[in-house]
Amino acid sequence: MEQRIFAVGDIHGTLGKLRTLLDRLPVTEQDTVVFMGDYINRGPDAKGVIDLLLEFRAHHPDTVFLLGNHEYELLEYAHTHDTEHLQTLRRLGVEATLESYGDAPVSALRDLSFMPAEHAVFLEELLPFYRQDGYLFVHGGVTPGCTPEECPLDVMLALRGSFLTDPWQGPETVVFGHTSFQTPFVAERKIGIDTGAVLGNLLTAVELPRLRFYHA
Repeated sequence: MEQRIFAVGDIHGTLGKLRTLLDRLPVTEQDTVVFMGDYINRGPDAKGVIDLLLEFRAHHPDTVFLLGNHEYELLEYAHTHDTEHLQTLRRLGVEATLESYGDAPVSALRDLSFMPAEHAVFLEELLPFYRQDGYLFVHGGVTPGCTPEECPLDVMLALRGSFLTDPWQGPETVVFGHTSFQTPFVAERKIGIDTGAVLGNLLTAVELPRLRFYHA
């Protein structure tokens, strides 16, 4: 059997949908599973999501976790204590994340003390992008004319606009999340799999190279 890649879109604390989706994926030990970032905020159970992801990785070692813009803002605030990042976190719904960790206070965001150490390590080890078999996995996108190594991290994690509308000239097919679509976005060498799980819509995964979609 050829090696497959499964990529999972933005979860945002929707534990029930994640559990259902993972049960539906026909993952074997030969397959790679890439999670596209944005595990936290807005949805009700960020803690449960990270617990489940760590459990999943224990059974499926070939698992890749990408950094999303929500995790980026949390880490930047913990590292710098810059209140601009705190303001952004509030807009991004960080209160829901704190509630999932037992109604932790906002002050605990400064050092991630509201979460278990293994959860903090999980966040610190998230990758900015990942390449495999002609696919480039990144949370937001890549600026046209720019490689992921050259693109500023904060831009790459939150990119929309030109990445969606302009032709992609890179050698790889880009698989991305961040921008929510009603149904998966498929264009020439671009696949978007954030279908708004936290907005009441479906959580989506894609199987590559078959381009088969799974939902929960």
